[in-house]
Amino acid sequence: MSYLSSLLPFPTPSFDAAEFWHYCSKRQLMFQTCGECAVSRHPPVPVCPNCNSKSTTWTEAPHVGKIFSYTVVYNASHEAIKDNLPYNIVLVEFEGLEDLRLVSNVVDAKPADLAIGRNVEVIWEEGPGGQLLPRFKLNRE
Repeated sequence: MSYLSSLLPFPTPSFDAAEFWHYCSKRQLMFQTCGECAVSRHPPVPVCPNCNSKSTTWTEAPHVGKIFSYTVVYNASHEAIKDNLPYNIVLVEFEGLEDLRLVSNVVDAKPADLAIGRNVEVIWEEGPGGQLLPRFKLNRE
């Protein structure tokens, strides 16, 4: 079952993000990293914003991340989502990937369960056509 309504569209991969989504299809959370200065970035872009290099590699994120920030949404911005209220939107950061954050949701959290610094672990939600989307669950350890 989807965290949010299955009537909402899943992301459409752009040219620059195609490789990110390719890794997601294999259940790998990988981020574009500069081949020159080693700074990771998301979303993927063709030129490193740190050193202007076009050289890229891909770095796998740790399975566990931390909530950097979050919000809880109580008002539906789309008719398809009205039955999913309230829902959360989180920014997740990963050790070793400084200044990189991923926008997602924590699928098993009530608003009171969320806290900045709380550990979360990646899970995969299947969408239209089998596309996999990285979501998170609370790390209860």
